[in-house]
Amino acid sequence: MDAQMEKEYVKGGSFLIEDREASEIFTPEDFTEEHKMISETTREFIDNEVVPNLERMENHEWEVAKELVNKIGDLGLFGANIPEEYGGMDMDQVTGTVIAEMTGRGGGFGTTFGAHSSIGLLPIVYFGSEELKKKYVPQIVSGEKVSAYCLSEAGSGSDALGAKCSAKLSEDGNEWILNGEKMWISNGSFADFYIVFAKVDGEDDKFSAFMMERSENCRPGAEEHKMGIKSSSTTPLILSDARTPVGNLIGEIGDGAKIALNVLNVGRFKLGASVTGGAKQAIAHAVQYANEREQFKTPIAKFGAIKHKLAEMAIKTWVAESITYRTVGMIDSLIGDGTDSKKKLKSIEEYAVESSINKVYCSEVLDYVVDEMVQIYGGAGYSADYPAEKAYRDARINRIFEGTNEINRMLIPGMLLKKAMKGELGLLKAATALQEEILNPVLSFDEETGLLETELKLARNAKKVALMVLGSAAQKYMAGIQKQQEILINCADIIMEAYAMETAVLRATKLAERDGEEAAAKYIDAAGVFCNDAIQRIEATAKNTVAGFAEGDEMKMMLVALKRFTKNNSPINTIAARQRIADGLISANTYNF
Repeated sequence: MDAQMEKEYVKGGSFLIEDREASEIFTPEDFTEEHKMISETTREFIDNEVVPNLERMENHEWEVAKELVNKIGDLGLFGANIPEEYGGMDMDQVTGTVIAEMTGRGGGFGTTFGAHSSIGLLPIVYFGSEELKKKYVPQIVSGEKVSAYCLSEAGSGSDALGAKCSAKLSEDGNEWILNGEKMWISNGSFADFYIVFAKVDGEDDKFSAFMMERSENCRPGAEEHKMGIKSSSTTPLILSDARTPVGNLIGEIGDGAKIALNVLNVGRFKLGASVTGGAKQAIAHAVQYANEREQFKTPIAKFGAIKHKLAEMAIKTWVAESITYRTVGMIDSLIGDGTDSKKKLKSIEEYAVESSINKVYCSEVLDYVVDEMVQIYGGAGYSADYPAEKAYRDARINRIFEGTNEINRMLIPGMLLKKAMKGELGLLKAATALQEEILNPVLSFDEETGLLETELKLARNAKKVALMVLGSAAQKYMAGIQKQQEILINCADIIMEAYAMETAVLRATKLAERDGEEAAAKYIDAAGVFCNDAIQRIEATAKNTVAGFAEGDEMKMMLVALKRFTKNNSPINTIAARQRIADGLISANTYNF
């Protein structure tokens, strides 16, 4: 962290070992009038301009997509987080995130938007030379030209360094010549610019990024036939002695992995917002259908089984929204005002753990929501004549985008341990203190009687479980922990649940303190139900994980501690709470959180 960033701030990953107050987290209730205005502008554009044209784009009428990109550029939405000197608005990351959330309402066009404005633009903004920024960024921000990001290949997806695409200098040293084929390129068919990753002279340590312009030698292949997001273009990119000026190298030779990973951090927390926007829209459709559809002369919305589904969909989506904006709030707080791109990138990188959590957790919430949406629609949910079928297909890709959820699950505990080893995060000290607490427990007979006090205690104990399991596993396997994928994935699940639990409790508390408990009743219900169920999931996951690496007295000690940490002395009536939440949705006839 450079000198400019030496200040008191919430360190990335510190949620695991530090407790926060409700007033310390950013929530959608903190949106400024400007945030709300831009959110509404984006929503109106997506609903009025994009959604009516989705069928045409699903039929691959890409001139429609290009026209929409140009219109969004006119609105300035691509440049929300881009410096003014390059045609942007230089606004905070929250602004970019509310825009991303609303694009989630636009099906596959949300992919077009993200590929153009995030991964197809930010490598130049953060790593490009001044000449590259001045030449290309204004054209992309304005929507005049369409950009695409080209990392994956047929034989290298998550293993980016397995790429075969190569680059070499021309004999006169004035151009780079690229050869190879990239795969799964969003916006491929109609992009004007391609950010291409290739190995200089075929060497692994020279994996680099280049700005390429479309040409006969740098052209898209045939359109992919996909399961979902059919309204976005996906093609290979064929490079056959494709030439680009020597100055179109982005960053330095060998910076490819650094560029790819850092830009993906942005994509991850914004994808969390986008899929949350999609989940909200799916719930609205499901509620409306449940109110209209009758069985046994009764709207199915009145049936308890349907109420349970609607409430659980809403609770998970509200929690997804909460962690998304908590994360981006920390990023903005660290960035501060009037800073350069270098500091912005460092600030985003600081919260790489939280960004991965957002990506995994929120994408799986969307999957849950659209699956239940299909179930609520019944047979109609399987028909392309109704919105559930398309939402179901479109949702599935999000668990693969921006690094698969499996990769991100392994990154979450891996990055936390890396921070601990570097002394950037006090995990080791916290683990030692927790070990003392486990060996010498202090019994308390105090009853939790305050608002969400039980849930807050459960959330804090959930963090202790995460620390205990991850710390013990790391102690056993040492450097070999990276090969224990099942252990890492389970640790990630516990960590994500703990982050989500604490965030839900803090947001509900914040709302109750602001508006009063009666006005915040549905949020209190949502936090209560979520924590009640999450602690049970944590207990099961932790028990299986401990059994996977511990034995004898060590396992017995950890299981005793686990039982103590996950004990819920004040379980709530989740059936009644879900019914209250569902009744509110049904009465509003939409998602009303």
